[in-house]
Amino acid sequence: MHLLAGALLEEAERLLDRGIHPIKIADGFDLACKKALQTLDSIADKFPVANRERLVETAQTSLGSKIVNRCIRQFAEIAVDAVLSVADLDTRDVNFELIKVEGKVGGHLEDTVLVKGIVIDKTMSHPQMPKELKDVKVAILTCPFEPPKPKTKHKLDITSSEDFKALREYERETFETMIKQVSTVQVVLFNI
Repeated sequence: MHLLAGALLEEAERLLDRGIHPIKIADGFDLACKKALQTLDSIADKFPVANRERLVETAQTSLGSKIVNRCIRQFAEIAVDAVLSVADLDTRDVNFELIKVEGKVGGHLEDTVLVKGIVIDKTMSHPQMPKELKDVKVAILTCPFEPPKPKTKHKLDITSSEDFKALREYERETFETMIKQVSTVQVVLFNI
């Protein structure tokens, strides 16, 4: 692909040197692209998307020269499943931004899995925490889970133990309210 793009840019540069306007060159590339797509459509071997085996075979052909060659079937199936899970079959479009490949140190190629969901890569704060949860509500916070602090700079004078107890009680009540709000929506996991 890079070679093709490089060759097209070289040719565009030659056309610019001949004095051809950049818009004319761009229009020519658009026309050539449309013609190339028509040609590809006419020579393409069409089969239904429901024919998963043909999709896997096509993916295997593409992966044949890659480092994953020894696990080619597994990676082809993962690729097909990932693309089909985000593809808009009506418009024949795939938003590849919805697919993320995440590499982890250690393990083997055979350990590769497709996760249809979200992977939260955080260390566990307690060894008894579950490593995997399914069908849960997750709260992703971008701020500390604590009572709010005033936005303005001001001074609070605490002159007695009653004042201190009142402040502590206010903070406790505010925190309990926050916990109840989270509890009512049945959030199971926090990511701060």
